Amino acid sequence: MPRERNLINLIIDNKPISAPAGTKILWAALDSGIYIPHLCAIREAEPAIAACRLCLVEIEGRSELVAACAEPAIEGMVVHTDTPRVARVRKTAFELLMSNHPVVCAICARNLTCELQDIAKRLGLKLKQKRFRTLPRNYAVDDSHPTIRYDANLCVTCGKCVWVCEHKGKGVLSFAFRGMDTVVATFGGTPLAETACSGCGECVAVCPVGALVKKVGK
Repeated sequence: MPRERNLINLIIDNKPISAPAGTKILWAALDSGIYIPHLCAIREAEPAIAACRLCLVEIEGRSELVAACAEPAIEGMVVHTDTPRVARVRKTAFELLMSNHPVVCAICARNLTCELQDIAKRLGLKLKQKRFRTLPRNYAVDDSHPTIRYDANLCVTCGKCVWVCEHKGKGVLSFAFRGMDTVVATFGGTPLAETACSGCGECVAVCPVGALVKKVGK
């Protein structure tokens, strides 16, 4: 029989919990019913993607906030997930994210199952932010594939589809451009139907928004 991993004890938001040694703070919290917002986290990903910056938390004894998806929980650690400082930084990260994400919920395939909607509701934030200048995108929707539709305008560059395509699929997807222009794309912008995409749907399953969706009836 495989040897059981040693458990460590820590405190998150004044709640004592136990978790297998090496578990990232995010999963230790979520497994114990403590919510930490996140868009890019995949439990199996190593190193963690750590792109969205929504899971930042405070750890007693450290001056900087840390990404809960990338930081291992250790014995005796004391974590705070919702301090004024965390809330302020998290709000900024969310508003920056929404500054170039079109709010078209009424016509989006992921309406009511979108993780952005869920995060906004849980944190008391608005999807339509006014703090930062809106940076609209104008990408053509890739409707070439028989079973998958990709709208890069809705991409939040969480990187989950890139990771899962590389590790469980064909490695068709990657990041293109830089900075606020970063987006997930195929190599050279080739239509999805003309790539090695098998239509496995793993990318659709992990997409937190309506960027990658399965075509109706397919």
